[in-house]
Amino acid sequence: MNDDGRDRFLAKYNVSRETTAQLDVYAALLHKWNPAINLVSNSTLKDIWSRHFCDSAQVLNLAPDTGGSWVDIGTGGGFPGMVVALLANASDIRWKFTFVESDRRKATFLRTVSRETRTPVTVAAERAETLAPQNADVLSARALAPLSTLLGYAQRHLKPKGRALFLKGESYQKEIDQALETWSFQSQKYISSTSEKAVVLSLGDIKRV
Repeated sequence: MNDDGRDRFLAKYNVSRETTAQLDVYAALLHKWNPAINLVSNSTLKDIWSRHFCDSAQVLNLAPDTGGSWVDIGTGGGFPGMVVALLANASDIRWKFTFVESDRRKATFLRTVSRETRTPVTVAAERAETLAPQNADVLSARALAPLSTLLGYAQRHLKPKGRALFLKGESYQKEIDQALETWSFQSQKYISSTSEKAVVLSLGDIKRV
């Protein structure tokens, strides 16, 4: 479980001893629960630190430094939300995390990680499109839906000045072009730290046209 990616991750993000222990608990729970509820692809289970943890952690550095309400939709096994929450707890910026996960088994897993790592989060076992508007400062998602769909969630759940942080794969430009047919938004693209073909999109001023 302590693969090479673990040491690189801990060094890259200057992780404290306490947070390291929490991340180790989280990684162990992923290995324990994954055979039953498929939290991550079995082929990537051995790469939790270098793939899933590192991919998720980069989102925190792109968030505003004001803190506030952070809503992660389609959290699944905790990506990016749980990784961000664990790292954010060690910072001076205060965030209140809500994870939106409609699969009740995965929601139970997230609550278990929260309890075992003593990381306070709220888990809503609902769908993002029917959940009451969250008035969030940040909305994040990873590998959940096309950008056009995600923008609908962002419009529903973000504050007027809030930011959406979406991790996207190599087809991101096609998704942006398609989204611009029905949406207007201000965007910034950041090359992913785990793949030069992927990006994190930071979006604001989201409006339907």
